[in-house]
Amino acid sequence: MEKTIDEKVIAAIEKDLRYIAGLVKQKGREILSHYTVTPPQFVALQWLSEEGDMTIGELSTKMYLAFSTTTDLIDRMEKNNLVKRVKDEKDRRVVRIQLLKEGARIIDEVIKKRQHYLHEILQDFSDEEIILLQNNLNKLHKNMKG
Repeated sequence: MEKTIDEKVIAAIEKDLRYIAGLVKQKGREILSHYTVTPPQFVALQWLSEEGDMTIGELSTKMYLAFSTTTDLIDRMEKNNLVKRVKDEKDRRVVRIQLLKEGARIIDEVIKKRQHYLHEILQDFSDEEIILLQNNLNKLHKNMKG
């Protein structure tokens, strides 16, 4: 099936996605400003919350950060009782980063506030439009992941 969408439409979609991503990031930072967590620490907490315990190397890869930068990040988060280093049960040489209650609480609160913000933004959308948006975003995300 031949596509008839012209380059102007694709350019407009790219621009809208870029602006939306920027606004979501800005709102996320605004919400985070009420917490003792920096944006990179929040990203690390999110990864640990979603994926479970991981090594600093694994976390570095997920966050596209240097190992040393991630180590410094974890040091500061450990001081604030957000995470702790634990020896791997199967291989005692491996150290994993574990999310603590305070880290999980912050993630939960911030995500709920972000969802509330999105809920307010979507007030002008019908239920059908919201479902369609969710389905299309999900499809876009799947296609981008490959």
